[in-house]
Amino acid sequence: MDQSYVELKSYPRQYKPMKSFINKRSITKIFQAGLVVILLVTVVINLLFIMDTKQKLSQVAIKKPPVSYDIKKLENQKLSTSRSLSIEVLSSKARVSVAVDGTTIMEDAEDNRNRGIHILVLNQATGSVMANRNFDTYEAHEGDAMVLFLNMISPGRILIFAIKDEGTFNLLKSAREKLAWYGSKRAKDLHWRDMWAMVAFKGAGEYIGESYSKSPDLGNWGSPVLLKVDVPLRDVEDTECKWPNKEINKRRKAFCNKVEGYGSVCSCSDPSPLEFHPQPISHNHVSHLPVAVIASNRPHYLFRMLKSLLSANGVRPELITVYIDGYFEEPLLVTQLLGLRGIQHTPIGIKNARISQHYKASLTATFNLFPSAKHMIILEEDVDVSPDIFSYFSQTIYLLEEDPTVYCISAWNDQGYEHSCQDPTLLYRIETMPGLGWVLKRKLYKEELEPNWPTPEKLWDWDMWMRLPSVRKGRECIIPDVSRTYHFGARGLNMNNYFHEHYFATHKINELPNVKMKNIESLKSNEYEKLINKIVSKAKPVDHNKHPCDKDFIPDTKGETYVTYLRMDHATDWTTFKAMAKCFKLWDLDIRGFHKSMWRFFLKGNHVVLVGVPASPYANHKPANITPIYIPPPTTQAPKKDPK
Repeated sequence: MDQSYVELKSYPRQYKPMKSFINKRSITKIFQAGLVVILLVTVVINLLFIMDTKQKLSQVAIKKPPVSYDIKKLENQKLSTSRSLSIEVLSSKARVSVAVDGTTIMEDAEDNRNRGIHILVLNQATGSVMANRNFDTYEAHEGDAMVLFLNMISPGRILIFAIKDEGTFNLLKSAREKLAWYGSKRAKDLHWRDMWAMVAFKGAGEYIGESYSKSPDLGNWGSPVLLKVDVPLRDVEDTECKWPNKEINKRRKAFCNKVEGYGSVCSCSDPSPLEFHPQPISHNHVSHLPVAVIASNRPHYLFRMLKSLLSANGVRPELITVYIDGYFEEPLLVTQLLGLRGIQHTPIGIKNARISQHYKASLTATFNLFPSAKHMIILEEDVDVSPDIFSYFSQTIYLLEEDPTVYCISAWNDQGYEHSCQDPTLLYRIETMPGLGWVLKRKLYKEELEPNWPTPEKLWDWDMWMRLPSVRKGRECIIPDVSRTYHFGARGLNMNNYFHEHYFATHKINELPNVKMKNIESLKSNEYEKLINKIVSKAKPVDHNKHPCDKDFIPDTKGETYVTYLRMDHATDWTTFKAMAKCFKLWDLDIRGFHKSMWRFFLKGNHVVLVGVPASPYANHKPANITPIYIPPPTTQAPKKDPK
């Protein structure tokens, strides 16, 4: 009971704290409600502010369109807030360089290389590099090549010029006038070993800046010059052409926005066509043959070559593959511009070995891409092709199948100069392998050539290797009297302007579209022996008492066949032939174009046959009263000693 009473007595004492707790909760709720009201008011005010701001921004937007930021576009354009480029150009004896906004975009400091005038072409809206060329204007014809290149550049581009080492020896009047037309005040006065740099827009007199240093004398160079200029950029929209929206023009636009120097291809008003419509050829026996174009980093050569190829009658573009030795962008862009397949691969080896490995990789890849092809056509990036090249191969390819003594069918005649060939229907058999456009048999490549191809450490020319007796094995190539290709490339690992001028520039190429080759059956081994014996036996001997360099050594007649007997003690005794080749202005660097120590060509409109005695089996036709011509090698005299 006491316990219960105590509990009853304590109840009123616990009631007061509960009432106080309830009052505190009420105050908290009121406070929270107030906060909610304040928050709601704040939200409403912010919403009203946002709506008002949006309305004002939209009113401003009507006056000025918003800027769209495209990351790739910004990277390509290199836009600065001032819409200009700060360009520095260095010209000196041993180094040229170009820097844009503090970043070096071109530098050449290689010892004893790339002499002459360096030209850099920049996009006038983005500042991106579109072309980088070097013209050795110390050498002949390089000034003309430079003028041609400048003429092929689209108007408005930014042009940067700089001399390295020496650039004036063959900078002729036409080249100087072109530079002056761009605004140069120094071009006409540039002399031996002067240093010079200039920046201009492509256009008459759109000159930006120029710097010049005169050489003190013939034995020294001018001091290095550093040209600094600010070049204003132009709006992208004002620099792009408005071509019709066609697939081919999409390729054209992608190409012309990246590279320069292709002339009317990128013309806004009159672009040159990129589609070709050659005629088919009847009875085409090479319509299924893949075509491999061997290329490197000479995109302008490649462009010329591919245009020529795509214009040839009987061409099938889907069978053409361009193989590029290295991951160079511009040759691939050229290939894609013309809608062709391009394959790049990693270079292997150096110098001649690199070219050799490039060939091997390309030949292997072609037969892999076209597993049913029994043959392939091989061309190079620096040759034009005749309009009838596929017809020529179509008419002769069966010889590869029917005559085991045939090594290849070639489109090139090493001795086929403008003055030394004339009959586009005529064919020869020769023991050398000409290359420069030829048909290769899969069986020969897979069973003999590919397994034994020179390895990368051997600095061998692939074509010289194929000419080795141990590789050729007595087989011969079929060639035309008038070539079906023309080697126009004047720059390369084994080529320069002088060499090209003397040995390739005057080669003749057939220009007729539908030539029917004659007496093809007579090119088979046994038949050819009968033919040559008949030709030699009926030929008129020339006057062997005259020197081959005499102007009247070959009579001034037309349509005759003349034979000359020259001394050849054995099959590789070429002393006299080399001297005669110089007299006749034929290929004389090594011995090419012969069949069993016998050569055929034309001079003064006459068929000429040279027969080596006693090396050639055709020497038995020599009349007894004729002494073979012998020209001894030039003697080398020892230098005279200074008198004491």
